[in-house]
Amino acid sequence: MAADPAELAHRYAVALDRKDHDALAALFVPGIQAAVKAQLEPAIDRLGVTVLSVTTQIVDPVDDDHATGVVYCTAEIEDPDAGWIRQSIVYLDRYERVDGHWYFRARDHQLVYGEPQRSNPIQQDPANWPERQVGRGTYPPRSGL
Repeated sequence: MAADPAELAHRYAVALDRKDHDALAALFVPGIQAAVKAQLEPAIDRLGVTVLSVTTQIVDPVDDDHATGVVYCTAEIEDPDAGWIRQSIVYLDRYERVDGHWYFRARDHQLVYGEPQRSNPIQQDPANWPERQVGRGTYPPRSGL
């Protein structure tokens, strides 16, 4: 739960990257959390590593308990079918405050583009940072992927 609707997009990105289905669903108004989890869980579970980066964000209040927003996001995604892809996404959000906490009422995911990359950076040899800057890092851990 967020104290400010602007936190929600960032919390969404982190929960999705961690594949934390409960935390992701908890960002939505209580009445729809189970449906959101059922919809997103299979889509997220099929992916390998994801890195969502929230960039531009605007939140416009409607009244004391409602707001709308536009959130730009870039995503790097390890897709089992397409390989490594880069996406540009715009979310058209509706927010609602319930019992003093802000939630998503709805997120409209608008894909600007999705483009396969030439190689999968996760398949590089380890960088062993700080020795080398190029190569596979240590986050997220590869166990279970």
